[in-house]
Amino acid sequence: MQPIVIVPGWRNSGPGHWQSLWAEQLPGARRVEQDDWVTPRRDAWVGQLARTVTEAAAHGNPVVVVAHSLGCIATAHLPPEVMQHIGAALLVAPADPERRGVLADFAPVPYQPLPFRSLVVASSNDPYCPSRLAGAYARAWGSEFVRLNNAGHINVDSGHGPWPLGLGLLQSLLSPLPAPPRPETTHA
Repeated sequence: MQPIVIVPGWRNSGPGHWQSLWAEQLPGARRVEQDDWVTPRRDAWVGQLARTVTEAAAHGNPVVVVAHSLGCIATAHLPPEVMQHIGAALLVAPADPERRGVLADFAPVPYQPLPFRSLVVASSNDPYCPSRLAGAYARAWGSEFVRLNNAGHINVDSGHGPWPLGLGLLQSLLSPLPAPPRPETTHA
C-alpha cells in the first residue's frame, strides 16, 4: 500500500474540506501539520512537509502527495533528496504566491520538472490562481493537466466537500503504470 501525505494550503483545510474528509477515510493517510497556517514561511512549511514525507516513506514504499493551494507550491520546493521518496502527486488548485503578499516567501515558484508522476488540477475561475498560470506550472513541472470549468478554488467555499472526481483522479495515480511496450525484435 502506498502511503498518502495530505498537504493543506494556506489557512489549512477545515472540516468538510475534501482533504480533511480524505485524511479520515484513506487508510494510513498522514496530514502535514504546520505551526503557522496564517503567516506561512517557506523554510518552515517545506521542512515540515519534508519530515512528513520522509517518515511516510520509512517502510520503502513511494509516497503519494495530495496537495492543495500553497501545499502544491511547498511540494515543488522540496529538496531532491526528499522528492526521491515521492512516487506521484495530485496537485490541486495551486496558489500564486507572487500575487498574494502573505505568500510571497514561496516566490519564485520552481519551474523545473518534478521527478515523479504528477497531475495538476485547476479551475477556470479560481480566484487565487488563473488557470493559465496553473497550466504553466503543469508544463514546467511535467505534470498532466486537468482544467475544471467554474470550480472555484476547489474547496468547501466552491462546493467541493467529499469531491468524488478528485478521489477518482487520486485512484488513477495510485494505479500501477502500464509497462512500456517491448520493442519488436526481428530474427534473421
